[in-house]
Amino acid sequence: MHNRKYQRRHLLYYLRVFDEDSHKLLGHSIDHTPEGIMLISEAPIATDVVHHLKMILPTGVMEEMVLSFEAESLWCRKDINSNFYDTGFKLLNVTQKHVEIIQSLIEDFGMRD
Repeated sequence: MHNRKYQRRHLLYYLRVFDEDSHKLLGHSIDHTPEGIMLISEAPIATDVVHHLKMILPTGVMEEMVLSFEAESLWCRKDINSNFYDTGFKLLNVTQKHVEIIQSLIEDFGMRD
């Protein structure tokens, strides 16, 4: 069991996340913390791999259109809907700007508990 420093927060929108090297859609973000994200995808994503990712942001998030970041895929499993897979990523080399954007996403678009 992993003890999280931050509670995972689901957003009202599933944001598109692309592999920055291949420019292919990797999946859609399901939830976020300043330390990691979970993606839902149609295909399984290899684990223990560092990915260069790009997330398309909703209009009005700190004037940014795209958040580029590195993340390591830690686990992948079937979603409740067996047509999809969920993958957990740990964010790497997180800057203060990344944290501010993620916190802004959670505040502006996060589902309330």
